[in-house]
Amino acid sequence: MILRLVSTSLIPLLISLSVVAQTGHGDSLKIANDPSELKIFEKVDIEASFPGGEMAWRKFLEKNLHGDVATENGAPAGIYTVWIQFIVDRDGHVSDIKALTNNGFGMEQEVMRIIKNSAQWQPASQNGRMVKAYRKQPVTFMIEEDSYKITSKMPYVIYAGIDNPITITADKVRAEDLQVTISQGSIIPKGDGNYIVRVNKTGRVVFHLFNKKNKEIGSASFEVRPKDESSSAPNIIKG
Repeated sequence: MILRLVSTSLIPLLISLSVVAQTGHGDSLKIANDPSELKIFEKVDIEASFPGGEMAWRKFLEKNLHGDVATENGAPAGIYTVWIQFIVDRDGHVSDIKALTNNGFGMEQEVMRIIKNSAQWQPASQNGRMVKAYRKQPVTFMIEEDSYKITSKMPYVIYAGIDNPITITADKVRAEDLQVTISQGSIIPKGDGNYIVRVNKTGRVVFHLFNKKNKEIGSASFEVRPKDESSSAPNIIKG
């Protein structure tokens, strides 16, 4: 089984916070004149970044991420994007790390671990001043199996509410002996390893492949996207 890791660009997710304070015994309350000290910015002039930029972040992932975590936990072949949210403080420290996705198989926990162990980040900037900001960090895992292949218009993606043509091949299994099931929706064989798949709901579906003796030879997880995204999808065939 082959796993490839794709690091995508950082995207900010920022949430404003309100602050309420009280003083006792008539003491005065000192409030900073700069409102940037009292909130987490929703939009900034310059986003927070990993030291050294995107290439340095990718090298950090390749060096520190335990890339086999998904396969060791039994993840089917497929593409999985993990989203982790965290705060980059004004001093560059990372805090409040949490997962926004639930792909499972240990992927979210692994990305959270390396973000927690990362060095100080370059904080975001607004009006020439460093500010505190939320970040959403995507990390994409691609898991591929050598013994079988499922080819679709977009790798490991189908679209809800329409017919999706796919082709399935498996080593040492003739096309007519291959049996395929799907966790939801329908799959109709068309001969020579070609199938039509139709699913009504977005989310994820899992294909299970069996040989003539009804022994499972593998599985693959596909993302189901809205059908209005299908027209913009490029034709990609994995070699």
